[in-house]
Amino acid sequence: MSRYKIIIQYDGTNYFGWQMQSHKRTVQSEIESALAPINENNRVKIIGAGRTDTGVHAFGQVAHFDLDTKLKTVQLIKALNARLPNDIRIIDIVETIDEFHARFSAKRRYYRYQCYLDDNLLFKNQSWFVGEIDKSILDVFANKIIGTHDFLSFSKLNKQLKNTVCNIYESKWFKSENMLIFNVCGNRFLHHMVRYLVGTMIAGAQGKISLDYFENLLLNPQKNVKIFKAPPEGLIMVGIDYDQ
Repeated sequence: MSRYKIIIQYDGTNYFGWQMQSHKRTVQSEIESALAPINENNRVKIIGAGRTDTGVHAFGQVAHFDLDTKLKTVQLIKALNARLPNDIRIIDIVETIDEFHARFSAKRRYYRYQCYLDDNLLFKNQSWFVGEIDKSILDVFANKIIGTHDFLSFSKLNKQLKNTVCNIYESKWFKSENMLIFNVCGNRFLHHMVRYLVGTMIAGAQGKISLDYFENLLLNPQKNVKIFKAPPEGLIMVGIDYDQ
């Protein structure tokens, strides 16, 4: 039995997120279905690095699974991609150490959020249409996020989660033609955290909330705060760093 690290790219438009759900189509369920024939039609459980929500995309989602097979990794990639729908693609598979864990071994996670400044149907499933926004205001908000903070105010409440502190290493907006892109990197992210941060920053740039209010949410974490949440379509899991 060998442990494999797998890198996956997917368009999340037609899926109810990453995680397996009863009677719903998810990315995890599609990959496990593609793996089963390679394991004599027995389930191969996949552990993902993060649970992307309905409609969220990924350039570099990471997962691991254990499998006893004589296939080489190149053959595994071909076999899986042949069975997967065309909006999920296996980018790479490597055999790794037994101690590797896609979620718990991760050191840094990278996300991108895309906002479109105009109205174009071609970008409907991969961005949030926001109209004209003053990037300089967004830059001020983004700088406040960098560092170690308790992001309870910017997350969906999970009573079982005891620690809501995250270390943010990068938080930056940049513009590419009509696309306004937010790049963020941290050691971990809470449920809906990036979407809450983006939604609230956009609201700040639109004059709906003040910078002082935003800072107060960071300095004085609160449960179930009524703030703004960006839609899922613009969110992309870019990649994950590991020591191995």
